[in-house]
Amino acid sequence: MVPSRAHGTKPYFEGWYLKHQSPRGQTLALIPAFHTGGGGRRTASLQIIANDKSWWLEYPEEQMRVSRQPFQMQIGPSAFGFQGIRLQIQQEDLSLHGVLRYGPLTALRSDIMGPFRFFAGMQCVHGVISMGHSLSGTLELNGEPLDFSGGIGYMETDRGRSFPSRYLWSQCLWGGPERGSLMLAIAAIPLPVGGFTGCICSIVYGDREYRLATYRGVKIEKWSSSGAVIRQGTYCLEAELLKERRQALRAPVEGRMERTIHESLCAKVRYRFWHGKELLFQHTDSHASFEYASER
Repeated sequence: MVPSRAHGTKPYFEGWYLKHQSPRGQTLALIPAFHTGGGGRRTASLQIIANDKSWWLEYPEEQMRVSRQPFQMQIGPSAFGFQGIRLQIQQEDLSLHGVLRYGPLTALRSDIMGPFRFFAGMQCVHGVISMGHSLSGTLELNGEPLDFSGGIGYMETDRGRSFPSRYLWSQCLWGGPERGSLMLAIAAIPLPVGGFTGCICSIVYGDREYRLATYRGVKIEKWSSSGAVIRQGTYCLEAELLKERRQALRAPVEGRMERTIHESLCAKVRYRFWHGKELLFQHTDSHASFEYASER
């Protein structure tokens, strides 16, 4: 099926972020999306982010098929879904082929947006599909094999009209005996009169989810291009950017993919998570994702 026309010609976008990490340090993220811009023009896109380069591919509406129950998206000959991906991309500066299979997804027990998902007119709605899942299979990127067998993946989604004017987003997933997964987002939320700064955060660690969010009383002590500190009751999360390798991406403005943002797919970030005076974990990762954007 093609994307629902319930939004008519109104500005709209919907995209999925699929990140893949191999045990050998190889990382690749894919962002398949569709969008409706000015005049009701509908297109699909695929953004590809590697350690040191990114690509933007645009497709006409007729080369796109989307189903949400369960999620399946096809753009040209490539397909994306809950069970894995199949890529067949060949153009002048990009060759990307192969199949990856996903193990069982790790869904959150409740929607990360909480009651905010019911707010009419939200500029952007975020969703977490899987905080972590196993990977198997191999891709070939411009002649280089990327073996993701034994690796781990992450999946989330966004939909709405535009990305916030100012926001911070970080994601990290690690294996081993003290495996964990973390997603943090802070953003300026506009309202018809005024606005506020909102925060959503999920930390899965030690077989437990810790949820820190504006709708649960989180306080944002600081946030900037170098990281953030948030506190909720006796819990405190610090995210400190130590090193970044930014790649240019496109983001929606009233449904049109016209804004340039920059993401570090393999940033070095140090996370500290406290419960009172007890340090629950300290984790520094060179394969964390980090993104900060401000139109000011």
